[in-house]
Amino acid sequence: MASESRYRGKIERRRFNTSVLGLLAAPVVAHTQQRRQPDSPHHSLYMFEGGDRQSRLLSGARAEGTLVIYTSLNTQDSGPIVAAFEKEYGVKASIWRASSEKVVQRAVTEARAGRFVCDVMETNGPEMEALSRETLLEEFRSPFFGDLPPAAFPTHRQYVADRFNFFTIAYNTRLVPAQDVPNSYDDLLHPRFAGKIGLEADDVDWFGAMVKHMGEDKGLAYFRKLAASRPQIRSGHTLMGQLVASGEIPLAANIYNHNAERVAVRGAPIRWKALSPTFGRPNAIGLARRAAHPHAALLFADFLLSGEGQLILKAHNRVPSSRAVKSPLNAFAFEMIDPSITLDENGKWSKLWSELFLRGGK
Repeated sequence: MASESRYRGKIERRRFNTSVLGLLAAPVVAHTQQRRQPDSPHHSLYMFEGGDRQSRLLSGARAEGTLVIYTSLNTQDSGPIVAAFEKEYGVKASIWRASSEKVVQRAVTEARAGRFVCDVMETNGPEMEALSRETLLEEFRSPFFGDLPPAAFPTHRQYVADRFNFFTIAYNTRLVPAQDVPNSYDDLLHPRFAGKIGLEADDVDWFGAMVKHMGEDKGLAYFRKLAASRPQIRSGHTLMGQLVASGEIPLAANIYNHNAERVAVRGAPIRWKALSPTFGRPNAIGLARRAAHPHAALLFADFLLSGEGQLILKAHNRVPSSRAVKSPLNAFAFEMIDPSITLDENGKWSKLWSELFLRGGK
C-alpha cells in the first residue's frame, strides 16, 4: 500500500506539471503586475516587528481561537509539530494534508470562488511559487529569519523555507568500496558503475538545474554519457533508498539525503554524500493574504521556524532550514533549484529527460 501511495504521488506530480501549472503559470508581465497589487489587509500585522510583537500575536491568536493549515508534510511529521504548537499556545490548529499539487489546487479553487479558508500553506517550493503568482501569499517577518540562510528566501520573500530536500548520491557500503565512492559527478561515468547507478524517474527539475549549472552544451553531453551507462530508473526517493540499502542498486545518483539517512540510522549499509554542486528543493511556509486567523498564522510560522519547531523536524530526519539547529543533513554548500524550471520551462526539460532516460515516454 505504501509503494502504491508513493506511485500515485508521482503520477499526481506529473499531472500537476501539465494541468495545474497550465492553469496557474502566467507570463512574466502579468506576474510583475500581480506584485503591484495592493497589500493584503494583514500587511501591517505580518510586517510588525515592535517590542510587543509576541504578546500582540498571542492575545490575537487566542481571540481567534483556531488556525487552518494546508500542507504536504505527512501526518507522522506534521502531527508532532501541531501538537507542540497547541500545547505551547493553547490555539487549536486544523491540518488538511495532501500532495503539494492538491494543496495548490484547493487553495486556488477556494480563492477564485471567494472563499478564504486557509491561513497557512506549507509545501514544495515550486508549488509555493505558483501560490505566490496567484497572489495568495503575503510577505511577513519573523524574529527567526536571522537563523536562516539566504537560500531560504525567494527574492519577493512571500514564503520562506522551513525544511529542505537535498539531492545527493547514496551508495551501498558493501558494494561500493570506500576508495571507489565518487567525489564528483564525473566519477559516476567510470566504467565500474555501468548498469549499477539508480536514477529517480521524475527529477526533471534537478536535471534542468544541473544542465544549466554546467552550461547547456556541456551539461547535455554529460547526461548523454550517463544515459549511455545504462542507469536503472526507479520512481520514488524512499524506494531508491531501500533499493540501495538492500543492494539491488549499488549507487543512486539523485536521492534525497534524508531518505538515505532514515535507512542508515536503522543500521542499513547505506551512506549518502553531497557532491558539488548540491541542489536543493525548498519546502516552505507562507501566510495567506486574506487569512481568517492572521495572528495565529504568524504565530505558527514563528513556531515552525524557531529552534523548537526545527528540532522537531530534525527529530523526524527532515532537513531543518535553520542554521541554529545543527544537522549533518545541511552541513555543506548548496544551491536552490530555480522554481522557474518547473513553472516556466518544464516542457523543455521534461522532453529532454524523457528522450535521454525514459525512451521518449512519460
